[in-house]
Amino acid sequence: MEYTDTIAAIATPPGTGAIAVIRMSGAQSCEVLSRCVSRRLEPRRATLVQLRDAGGAVIDDVVATWFAAPASYTGEDVVELSCHGGMLVTRRVLERLLQCGARPAEPGEFSRRAFENGKMDLTQAEAVMDLISAGSDLALRAAHNQLHGAISSRVAGAVDRLISVAAHVEAYIDFPEEDIAPATVQELVDGVDEVCRELQALLATADEGRLLREGVRTAIVGPPNVGKSSLLNMLLGYERAIVSSTAGTTRDTIEESVTLGGLRLRLIDTAGLHESEDDIERAGMERSRRAGAEADLVLEVADITQVPSRPELQLNGAGHLLLLNKCDLPAHPAWEDVQAIRVSCRSGQGTDRLAAEIEKLFLHGAAADESLSAINTRHRYALQQALEYLAAARCGLLSAQSPELTDIDLRAALDALGSISGRVDTEDILTRVFATFCLGK
Repeated sequence: MEYTDTIAAIATPPGTGAIAVIRMSGAQSCEVLSRCVSRRLEPRRATLVQLRDAGGAVIDDVVATWFAAPASYTGEDVVELSCHGGMLVTRRVLERLLQCGARPAEPGEFSRRAFENGKMDLTQAEAVMDLISAGSDLALRAAHNQLHGAISSRVAGAVDRLISVAAHVEAYIDFPEEDIAPATVQELVDGVDEVCRELQALLATADEGRLLREGVRTAIVGPPNVGKSSLLNMLLGYERAIVSSTAGTTRDTIEESVTLGGLRLRLIDTAGLHESEDDIERAGMERSRRAGAEADLVLEVADITQVPSRPELQLNGAGHLLLLNKCDLPAHPAWEDVQAIRVSCRSGQGTDRLAAEIEKLFLHGAAADESLSAINTRHRYALQQALEYLAAARCGLLSAQSPELTDIDLRAALDALGSISGRVDTEDILTRVFATFCLGK
């Protein structure tokens, strides 16, 4: 797609700061700027200029940088202006650019143009937002890897192998008169199986991807006065929840986020679970049970100094860790052989062990994987579709069905994979047919 208009937008968050950045993209970027500054720009050289209004009055002294096409973020001429970071001056600079011929950019339009101009594929465009919203070191690393093509390259490898299989099948269909050495059915099936294994490996990262992007919904549950609110405060590093020896102090859920074990935990402090005739307490406990049932992780807290009293929990497949609080005090003998993480919310003891166990539950070694990549929901759907089509193609090959039907399934799988990166080019199959089989002579 070729864009003929020039867009402009404020690229920094709203508010007051030392500087703000306004970005323009389009073939007329330099021309638009020339209408409000008197100095000519050189490519990739930051230049201090005075940006003036229609009457010639100075709006602000700005640092202007011109990135000439195609060596820019969008692949078009891009001008970035760094001005003082006041809300008024930033708005005035943008308004002046719009008066001089630019139009306001739509949400995501700069990245859309980068995609349309071949500067990035869809997975990389999605990674830009993941990078901005990353809530943990691992999420940041996964976004960086995706931005640099970690997912794209794996999908591209699978597509390349699948095109070879499809090329063999289409050669039988389209060029029956050519003397082509037939590939065995087993070789084609092996090729499909190889692609399926790679796609299944990518699909296995879906849950990690969700947790990296959204955080681990973590319910802190247990009887009253065992230290649930103290655990929340300890992990946050400040007093967020009221701590009291009075049972029923926490009557509603409290939610906060913290990074632990390489993951962002969405902590939910809940009301203590016990027998009560108080309607408000019982309502709070119902929310506690619901939070536990909907959580990705349940941290069950117990008091190591007291006789064991553990509530019944509905986990629904959630991860579960038992934490014995107050381990800096003498333990009740009944806890001696119980497998649990011993913590002290007063001293912070046991936090490292808790982080390690959370990492073990959810990351499966991903923290040590420098090539960490994790797919999102859109990728997951496309991969599942591709695997369904490949299963049908495999059955077709083994049952010697019409090659035309097998080819339909292979092309559908290629389309599904192409939707991940946004690059769907069925001409690649025909190119491979000619390159591989030397047809046409």
